[in-house]
Amino acid sequence: MDTHFMQPPHRAPAKLDTLSDAAHLAHAAVGRDALTERSRRIWSAGDYDRISAGFRDEAQAFVDRLALRPGQIVLDAAAGSGNLTIPAARTGASVTALDLVDSLLSATKRWAAREEVAVALDLGNVEDLPYADARFDVVMSMFGVMFAARPDRVVAELARVTRPGGRVVLANWTRQGFIGRMLAMHAAVVPPPAEIPSPLLWADDAVIRERFDERTWELTSTRRTLTFRYPHTPAGTAELFRAAYGPTVRTFAALDDNGRASFAADLAAHWSRHQHSSGASTEVDAEYLEVTAVRR
Repeated sequence: MDTHFMQPPHRAPAKLDTLSDAAHLAHAAVGRDALTERSRRIWSAGDYDRISAGFRDEAQAFVDRLALRPGQIVLDAAAGSGNLTIPAARTGASVTALDLVDSLLSATKRWAAREEVAVALDLGNVEDLPYADARFDVVMSMFGVMFAARPDRVVAELARVTRPGGRVVLANWTRQGFIGRMLAMHAAVVPPPAEIPSPLLWADDAVIRERFDERTWELTSTRRTLTFRYPHTPAGTAELFRAAYGPTVRTFAALDDNGRASFAADLAAHWSRHQHSSGASTEVDAEYLEVTAVRR
């Protein structure tokens, strides 16, 4: 099976035999950027694959709606541990997963091996994509590019690498939805840097239409709901997020003991209030905005 890693742009060619080699080159290329390093620290914390396992059904549905065809060239941008990458590869499309975090690409590589599907795995930054102009038929991202620090750079790169007539399709958490409210709880106790726009603006219709301007894109959006499913009580799911969801891990790390106790109680209450399963497992609905932008 064909899995490989590409070096970041603007570097001499190098053979990347292992993930650690790729990580070394990526850190050398973009590690001096403080905002990129902040994102890498957040999403390297915990174990995002344990989180993304809770909505794999909706990731499959997202890919199904794309109606990918064999031979199409597809990029999963800020791919995480492969929730979109693997379903897309099953269609016969030529799929590349790009992420800042080598451990997440390792998880995708293991999943691809189990499924016996071919994917390309690239360590890199969605603000500076290591691809030629008009390279992709489809660029997709599920709760990924919305967390980049500089949305203007992201949209410019999406415009550059998407061919005319190609699509960018994004899933972005809404401010009023379950995760949007949970992220607001995080920001209330540990405010982010003032220069970083809220990731929830990626689900604001007015902001999205400004970013994806009508001269460059034909834009549509649809509000959808996914259901998180975890084999834990709501309190146990809150503990899972504390241990495995990067933003939650980093928030707890920044608090003192009293702050951690208070935030843990608030997080457990948030999951409990929205629970609609009657058993010992958790089922919670979360709203997101699905954005489709067709490159003119």
